Order: sequence, then structure tokens, then C-alpha cells
Amino acid sequence: MEISNASLLDEATGAAEGMVMAFIASNQKKRTFFIDEHVLPQTISVLRTRAKGFGINLVVGDVFADLSEEAARKDICGVLVQYPDINGTITDYTSMVESVHASGGLVVCATDLLALTMLKPPGEWGADIVVGNSARFGVSLGYGGPHAGFFACTDKLKRKMPGRLIGRSKDAAGKPAYRLALQST
Repeated sequence: MEISNASLLDEATGAAEGMVMAFIASNQKKRTFFIDEHVLPQTISVLRTRAKGFGINLVVGDVFADLSEEAARKDICGVLVQYPDINGTITDYTSMVESVHASGGLVVCATDLLALTMLKPPGEWGADIVVGNSARFGVSLGYGGPHAGFFACTDKLKRKMPGRLIGRSKDAAGKPAYRLALQST
């Protein structure tokens, strides 16, 4: 992916932000967000809660069977898949991504960073947004809460990206300095 940050609470929160980005990218005209049935249950739970406030309709089902017809994708602003899924299955989503993009929707992928050291990255098969957490790298819990969540997206979506991006610059004396480069509203 072209741009990423790690300032979200966890993977489920990142998926919820991805859902909202997909909804906003459709100019709030497409109100259905599709979740593959093999996504982690805690993620689905967070999405259900977040969708209520935006009036987004959630549909949980088989991403290949239920979205095979163009009519089924008509009101879809986005789709969430898990890679590898809850059963550890590694699926090639390329054809599904192409059909969702052809219908004007975005694809969000919840993933495992450690698994991606061996798998084809979601950006290479067309995902628009990729989310996950840092737990697999032994990052300790912050203040008793979940692990840091990451959020990555394509360059065209960067201005709608949640969280903060920190840039490296130079101060007046020419020494390295860090600054808030981008924060979404």
C-alpha cells in the first residue's frame, strides 16, 4: 500500500474506519457494506455498532456466492475480507476485487502482518484499504488495552485516512525534527 499509519486502537477499529471510508467514497449514496462470513467475530461486532450511527446496512455472507451477480453489488459501497481468514484459509480475492471495483465499491482487507511475510500482499491483488494489529510482533499492550492497530490505503484515499501521519523534517538548526504531517478530521 502507498501509505500507512499505526495510530488506531486495534484491527476491528481499523475495519470500522475502512467501512466508513468506503461509505464516504460512495458519496454516501451506496449504503450497504458486505462482510465475508470468514471475518473475525469481534470485528463483525464492532462493525455492527459503528454502522448504526452512519445508517450503513451490513450484510454478512459468502463473498463469492452472494456477490457473484451484478445486481447484488449495486448498492455495495465496500466489502471486508479476512486474509488469511478465521479458519486460516488463504484465498485469492482478485476476481472478487475486480467485480467490486467495477461496481464502484472499495475492498477492505483485515490481515495478519506476520502472515504477509509469506503471502502476496493485499495491495497486489487490489485491496484499497488494509488493516490489522501489531500483536504478532510481540508489541506489548498499551495501558491494558489492545495492541496498536495499523491502517494502510491507496494514495487516492490518503486524505480520508483516519489517524495521524508523522513526517520527518529539519529544525532551524538543521537537526532532524518530527512533526504532524497529516491528521484527518
